[in-house]
Amino acid sequence: MRSLLFVMTALSVIAMAFWAYRENYATQQALGNVEDLRSEIGAARDRLSILRAEWAYLNRPDRLLDLADLNFDRLQLLPLQADQFGIVEQIAYPPVNLGSIDEVVEVSNQEASQ
Repeated sequence: MRSLLFVMTALSVIAMAFWAYRENYATQQALGNVEDLRSEIGAARDRLSILRAEWAYLNRPDRLLDLADLNFDRLQLLPLQADQFGIVEQIAYPPVNLGSIDEVVEVSNQEASQ
């Protein structure tokens, strides 16, 4: 009986060692994947900052004004002026027609009536 207990204990120790060995390598692989993802995120942030800088450079007001002047024949773009804007009170909103309420609507709670 004692030898069976020793054999079972030895087999369980071997099984636990094998499991720990596999978990160690799985953990190392997961950590490697995390490092790869972090480096990809860093590269994506660098690309995004470069794209934002390029967008700011391309949308400079003086550059856009020059492009609008250069393509005036095709686009017919004019600069905005203060007299082109109106006042909110000048907007004609459609009248609100609620109609008349002729019918009576009964509202009741079925649980209260039971």
